[in-house]
Amino acid sequence: MTNTFKLGLACAALAGLVSAAAAGAAETYPAKPIRFIVPAAAGGPTEIVTRLLAEKMSDSMGVPVVVEAKPGAGGNIGADAVAKAAPDGYTVLMGTIGTHAINQTLYRSLPFDPIKDFAPVTQVVSYPLMVVCNPKLPVRNVAELIAYAKAHPGVLNRASGGSGTSMHMSGELFNEMAGISMQHIPYKGSLPALTDVMGGQADLAFDSMVVALPLVKAGKLRALAVTGPQRSPAAPDVPAIAETVPGYAMTSWIGVFAPAGTPRPIVDRLQREIAKALTDPKIKEQLVSQAADPVGSTPDDFARFVREETRKWAPIVKASGASVS
Repeated sequence: MTNTFKLGLACAALAGLVSAAAAGAAETYPAKPIRFIVPAAAGGPTEIVTRLLAEKMSDSMGVPVVVEAKPGAGGNIGADAVAKAAPDGYTVLMGTIGTHAINQTLYRSLPFDPIKDFAPVTQVVSYPLMVVCNPKLPVRNVAELIAYAKAHPGVLNRASGGSGTSMHMSGELFNEMAGISMQHIPYKGSLPALTDVMGGQADLAFDSMVVALPLVKAGKLRALAVTGPQRSPAAPDVPAIAETVPGYAMTSWIGVFAPAGTPRPIVDRLQREIAKALTDPKIKEQLVSQAADPVGSTPDDFARFVREETRKWAPIVKASGASVS
């Protein structure tokens, strides 16, 4: 028996043991609390959606589903924590268009690979953003915003939930297509960004309707437009940017990722539980009322979607000139 043959037998035996261990873990999963890492500050759309799911999943899976915020670096801190976590289904990421489609082009270097280091589970929701401003800003629509920005170059600033987020890049895309320049101010999440817009420390923001719409209804912010290709049923009186800037469209999304190497049976179980939660009438109604469309795609479909989004956003990020070290 040659050494090569012996090595082959040993590798095969080891692979069999690993496969058997994975199968055993999948059969008993979940046996302890599941931790959802939210890579953004509390109070933002990602955390709000995650908490809705966590409560329902805790009931259906029989273990606590804990939500933990790890904000910073455009979502990269939280994403890196999950990329380096044990691939056992007990630590998963509520990723975003930023962490998995934008940041690898925007940031000069990342501590993780958005594709190789994760096992896509499911897309949870997609949603347009809303352009909101401080009510004292003397603009009431997109045309007036563009005119004001051109008449006051370099004066306007826009807050966002962080560099690399959809809130950031939707504004960069708007700058480019409208031919204006507004200074970007990154925050560690939607809520602190919108708090400063309400307080007058920032002029406006492109942000999730999940967070922004209630503040608009309360009179604390003024809605100028939505970023989707058409008006949102959740705010039918608010025009789409495309009505003034033809061709403009920006739709954000949130999805669940496990660490690479997580056994497929565990990934499939998570996907089924999340998809089931998204069909709950109360959860669905709450999401739709805030312009978030539930998805619940399969792991394979979500993986394809993420690759397509990465290809889509790379040239947009490069054309914007935005870059973060």
